[in-house]
Amino acid sequence: METDTLKDIVIKALEDLKAKDISVLDVKDRTSVTDYMIIASGTSNRHVKSIADNLVTEVKANGVRPFGSEGGAASDWILVDLGDIVVHVMLPAAREFYDLERFWRDAPVEENLTSQMH
Repeated sequence: METDTLKDIVIKALEDLKAKDISVLDVKDRTSVTDYMIIASGTSNRHVKSIADNLVTEVKANGVRPFGSEGGAASDWILVDLGDIVVHVMLPAAREFYDLERFWRDAPVEENLTSQMH
């Protein structure tokens, strides 16, 4: 599947479960690990898990098998590895603490879906 199509599926899956502060970072010129990092917030551990579960369900329904997932039911951060895209679903406190956007600050922000903030 084309990366842009997968990115659209990921964003829709995140929005469907009301993920907050969705950011899409283009990191392909910064690392050989992945092309995009997508970061989103959930409002509780259960919400973070639900968002990640929905994401996995949606990409599988579209023929994509995730390489793996880290974190779980009680996690404040779940990572879903889709190869060309790595998705981080985090509680706001964990997101602020690890500040991945700052870490990758030199990477172009392709999309920052701030309309999902509230």
